[in-house]
This record gives sequence, C-alpha cells and structure tokens, in this order.
Amino acid sequence: MDEAKLQTVAQVKVFLEGTHDIALKVPKVEHYGFIERVLKRFGYTRLSRCGKGVVLRYLRRMTGLSRQQVTRLVKRYGKSGQVIKKYSTPKNGFCRRFNLTDTILLAEMDTLHGTLSGPATKKLMERAYLIFNDTRFERLASISVSHLYNLRAGRVYQDKRRHWTKTRPTSVPIGQRRAPQPDGVPGYIRIDSVHQGDQDGMKGVYHINAVDCMTQFQLVATCERISEAYLLPVIQQLLDQFPFTILGFHADNGSEYINYKVARLLEKLRIEFTKSRPRHSNDNALVESKNGAVVRKHLGYTHIPQRFAGKVNAFCTDFLNPYVNFHRPCFFPETITDTKGKERKMYRYEHMMTPFDKLKSLPDATLYLKPGITLEQLDAVASRMSDNDAAAALNKARQALFQSIADALKQSA
Repeated sequence: MDEAKLQTVAQVKVFLEGTHDIALKVPKVEHYGFIERVLKRFGYTRLSRCGKGVVLRYLRRMTGLSRQQVTRLVKRYGKSGQVIKKYSTPKNGFCRRFNLTDTILLAEMDTLHGTLSGPATKKLMERAYLIFNDTRFERLASISVSHLYNLRAGRVYQDKRRHWTKTRPTSVPIGQRRAPQPDGVPGYIRIDSVHQGDQDGMKGVYHINAVDCMTQFQLVATCERISEAYLLPVIQQLLDQFPFTILGFHADNGSEYINYKVARLLEKLRIEFTKSRPRHSNDNALVESKNGAVVRKHLGYTHIPQRFAGKVNAFCTDFLNPYVNFHRPCFFPETITDTKGKERKMYRYEHMMTPFDKLKSLPDATLYLKPGITLEQLDAVASRMSDNDAAAALNKARQALFQSIADALKQSA
C-alpha cells in the first residue's frame, strides 16, 4: 500500500471508514519517521480541530500506538518540528554493580543473623565494613534497602537460603487495665511466655521473654513449667540480669504472672506491676514481636522436653542474650504529633542501633545502672567480638545444643 497518495483530510476520513476491519500496521522501527512525514504532509499545525482529530485517528490506526502516546509524539513535533527517539538502550545492557560474590555474601550474612529486616541487614553490613574493617562488605555497605530485597529475590540467593516461618502469637485479655509509662527511662520491662510445643501429650519447655520498653534490652530464660515453683526463680534471674534498675513489670493475660506470689515478689522489690487492657493489642506488642523475631527465630517450634530446660537456659544466658543486646540492631520509633493532635510513629534508619548503644545514648545513662555495673564493663562485653563473630558463635552453640538434645533422645528411645 502506498499511503503517500492520501493528500487531504477528506481522503484520510474515507480511508478510515473503508478499512475499519482491515489490519494495516507500519513496522515498529518506522513509527517515528512515519508520524513525522504524515504531520508534515497534512500541515498538522494549520488544520482545524476536526481535521487534527482525523489525522490522529489515522496515526493510531497505522501505528497501533495508544492515544496518549500519539498525542505525546505530536506535541513533540509541535515544539521541534521533528519526531525523534529521545532514549537509547545501552549496547551491552546495564552494568551490574553487585556481582555473584556479593549475593552469596548477603546470603551468608542472613544465614548468620537469621534473616533480619532489610534496614537491619544493611546496618550490619555497614558495621562490618566501617567498624570491623571487613573489606568484603565494601560494596554491600552502600546498597539500598530496596535493592537488597532484589538480591534476596534472585535465584542465586534462593539457592543458598532456607527460611524459617514466623510466629503466630495469640493473646487473652485479662488483668489490670493500664499500659506501662516509662517516660524515657529504662527499667520498665514487658514480659511474656513462649511454649516450646507438645508431643505425645507431654509439654515442652517454656521460654520467658522480657524486653525493656525504652532500650529494647532483652533477656530470655527457660524453665520446665510455668507454675510458681519453676517460674519465680526464673523471674528473679531475669530481674537480676538486667544491667539497670527495674522499675516496672508489665504482663499481658497469663495467669502465670497474674498471681499473688509474683505480686509479692514485685512488691518486695518495689517494682510497679501493670497488666494489658482488653482491645489494646499494643500494650504488650513489643515483647510479642520479639517472641517471633528472636525466640522463635533462634529456638524454633520443635518440641523440647522439659528435662532439657537447664541446657536451653544456659544457651540463652551465654549466647542468645549477649548477641541480641550487643550485636543485633533494632528500630527505635520517633513519635510525631500532627496538626490534629494524632501521634504517629516513624521508624527512621538513622535511629537504628543495638539495645546497648541505645542505653549509652540516653542522657545520664550511668544513673540508671545497678550498683557495681559500669558502662566500661558493658563496653568490654560489646567489643569482645564483632557482630558476625557473635552470630557465628551463637549458631555454633545452637547447633551443639540441639545435637546434644537429639543424641540424648536417641539414647533414651
């Protein structure tokens, strides 16, 4: 077809009406040149509104482009008198900034630390390069959080990793109706129990998870049962292990905490005792989130018989608690009040730090420490090993723990 014979708008209109069911398309590589020739031939800028509409429909019919795209190209012609391609594709594609080695290194980092959030993983890689001088992380230290997730979605990363499922927490509203009010002071802890599964009608061990509201300083301990005889010594152990003075104790709806014996213990220590309110799931949300992010991530869901509570408790005291408090970065919220008086929490990357770093950043931090404990002593614990070395030691100890439990179960079978 020689479409150049169409010289008037009337001829184009007849053409459009007579070829309604006929597929006529200009090759894609000729679109820009064809559109420019047609616009020049018909003197598009001098046409009436009706004539311009006919020409636009003709261009859409012949090129197959959308109305919006044809309009953009015509507008480009009106400005420069030409319809030219303004973009180009690199001859050999875009250059890859992060190579196969970086992806494998990211997978190893996530394996060590249990697949933290993107910002937390980026912070760990920054610390590895800037603080601990690990040059392998030079490129990854500058990766964006969004592209970090792109690498995680790739086949190479997926071939190197296996993921654990997240927890599915439940809650039962009961107890006194007041949330803790730390007012920027450490020492107000939230506490919750995590059960390590049932098997053949036998209960597993129970993990007691305590988290400070202000610094997110976290301690995990394990006991055989959650009756008073087993639970009270563990609660006393947790209260003693926090480096700062405990001022508040908040539980949700478990009867293991809402009883007279626990109340008497807290009253003796002059610790404020609060309980979650109904229909206020955020009252104990901090420790609930740590149940999944820390306890379940490192100890899983598999049944652990109660007779191994001592071994698991030693693992938590010697490896899990130091790693979580001195080497695992956390988000810390910034509360912003809008013009309507509504408070919103912002989680900024620059505010991410470890619980110990958060404790040090508080004004007059030394005033909150227990007698005999200094920041220098805690600094020595934090600098004893790097984040990656602490994660490696944690993973090795956890593997040895579960292997010893499995061997003991085989021998008794």
